[in-house]
Amino acid sequence: MDNFQTIVWAVLAALFIIGELLTAGFFLFWFGVAAAVSCVLAIIGVGAGWQLAVFVFLSIILVASTRRFADKITKESPVKVASDRALGKKGLVIERIDPIRDTGMVLVDREKWRADSQKDAVIEKDAIIEVIGIEGTHLIVKQAEEEK
Repeated sequence: MDNFQTIVWAVLAALFIIGELLTAGFFLFWFGVAAAVSCVLAIIGVGAGWQLAVFVFLSIILVASTRRFADKITKESPVKVASDRALGKKGLVIERIDPIRDTGMVLVDREKWRADSQKDAVIEKDAIIEVIGIEGTHLIVKQAEEEK
């Protein structure tokens, strides 16, 4: 019976720690630590009731004491990635945007993007545009207002 308890705690610890590696947060790790401590208790012969109590108590203490830290390190990054970083930026039309011919390329921050215009408007080459959205791999753009 002791071997069974040890195996169960070891498997739980491994699952929690692997789960932590596969998720975007900082939560499951502490349950893995608590399960590992309970596994050690099973190895030295402590009763099942104490193992469970230590697991629950240690999990609560570890999660509660590190919640603020975990929230701080798992907050959404202010750095935009992929196409999101182009939102709101201005760029240059390098191939006429024409919804009928399904053409259009823009240059935004030295990156070339396929582009569609807002309201299916035609935007000529060399026009200045503003990125207002993203649809799949295409930027949705509108002709930029003239700056005064």
